[in-house]
Amino acid sequence: MKLPIYQVDAFASEAFEGNPAAVCPLDDWLPDKLMQNIAMENNLSETAFFVEQDGSYRLRWFTPTTEVDLCGHATLASAHVLFEHLDYSKQSIRFDSNSGELMVRKEGNHLVMNFPSAKLNRAEVPDFLEKAVGVSAQELYRDTDYLYAVKTEEQVRNLDPDIPAMAKADVRGIIVTAPGNNYDFVSRFFAPNAGVDEDPVTGSAHTMLTPYWSERLNKKELVGRQVSRRGGTVYCNYKDDRVEIAGEACTVIQGQMEI
Repeated sequence: MKLPIYQVDAFASEAFEGNPAAVCPLDDWLPDKLMQNIAMENNLSETAFFVEQDGSYRLRWFTPTTEVDLCGHATLASAHVLFEHLDYSKQSIRFDSNSGELMVRKEGNHLVMNFPSAKLNRAEVPDFLEKAVGVSAQELYRDTDYLYAVKTEEQVRNLDPDIPAMAKADVRGIIVTAPGNNYDFVSRFFAPNAGVDEDPVTGSAHTMLTPYWSERLNKKELVGRQVSRRGGTVYCNYKDDRVEIAGEACTVIQGQMEI
């Protein structure tokens, strides 16, 4: 069996930036175990699979170790493949996912994703988490992830966290964020529980970052920079119960898998 596969750098204007994702368009679903093995073989933070259904697309995402309910950069990558390689001609794409309906539209060089906003539930900072991060938190919020706010961009850039200790947190991942020097905010994202020690650019984390910084900075439109080694810029627009998350993408590999 041969499967088409693309590798796309999401939230990147050129190759080798942003967050790489694998995208596998399918005619019919494969067994879950096989999709998980393909994601493990790709060894990227996410592999996306989608199947067309009644004018929309059912979309699923797998890390090397587990299926996840929401992934921003691999959604961006999937939309990029449809627009650039599979002759999708409409201006917007509707994806159905475990997190509900996700819309992606094309605006110039940007792909704009419309996701549900995360909830900001104030939480107490566990002792193990502060030790793991290595920097004191100003605030901590919890939803699918922890949002761990610190004082300065330099603290975020210079983090050297204890990744195994972070895995004690009973959440998908830990977002560490601070005000930006040249952007509205900066962030890094660690998800050892999902098999990803540090994710280069995490679209889904911005469903939590956007409402947090929108309230803190009193503005709806924001520009964030995820300051991982690869790095990526994310354009955000807070719409109360929804968040628009935009960026660019480029294809770096196109081929076939033989199973």
